[in-house]
Amino acid sequence: MSIDEIIKTGFSSAQSRALVNVRITSNYIATEQNKFMANFGLSMAQFNILRILRGAKEPLTINIIKERMIEKSPNTTRLMDKLMEKNYIERYGCKEDRRQSFVQITEIGLALLKNIDNQGFDLFLSANGLTVKEANQLSDLLDKFRSSF
Repeated sequence: MSIDEIIKTGFSSAQSRALVNVRITSNYIATEQNKFMANFGLSMAQFNILRILRGAKEPLTINIIKERMIEKSPNTTRLMDKLMEKNYIERYGCKEDRRQSFVQITEIGLALLKNIDNQGFDLFLSANGLTVKEANQLSDLLDKFRSSF
């Protein structure tokens, strides 16, 4: 369904139409991703934390994790507490600086991510009908748009 059919109104410019389209598409993707993650008892923010830690391959400080998150969240510490309760991550203090904490993913957390990968999370992204070339083009256009701010 086109953006014009969804909104049922005109747009003042092609740029305005594109911006509304990005927002609506973003909300659609977020809704679908949240449904998928609910099957694993995770929020997208928790999943993001786990993926950051898996990709880092070493313990990270909470501040570094916050910097790398897709959606910045003021309750990152609470999200991590929930992941710790499920034994997906471990947190420990820094010997040199007591104010600093390190976080790392556990084997249980890695197994969960592998299960999510096997259940087709990335397939959701490829099932959108875009070819690899189109997906790269879309990504390049979004990078261009975002870099204008």
